[in-house]
Amino acid sequence: MKIINKNEGRTIPYEENNGKITFNDELMVNLQKYERDFEQHLDICMDANKCLAMGLANNYVAQIDIPARQYEDVVDGVDEDGRDKITKSPLPLDMNNVVLTLWNVEV
Repeated sequence: MKIINKNEGRTIPYEENNGKITFNDELMVNLQKYERDFEQHLDICMDANKCLAMGLANNYVAQIDIPARQYEDVVDGVDEDGRDKITKSPLPLDMNNVVLTLWNVEV
């Protein structure tokens, strides 16, 4: 995972495990559930009560950019003309391509 610190100071604690990011032991995001055929951008914010939420609230905490799903071609039998039938099979999410942007935050 690529980490970008948007500004100086303390950022929210987080852990990454098997395609899931947990922020401050409070909010867990399963990135594999958000992967699509197009790039996804998720906002993690903190509200006035210091509670984390996905979407917009009082202060940005983090942003997650998930790249578009990647596929591999798989031979799936032959057609009536004897040519290989090719289907696309999704590859697992590569966490090395995910970008996590962190903001300074008071936790």
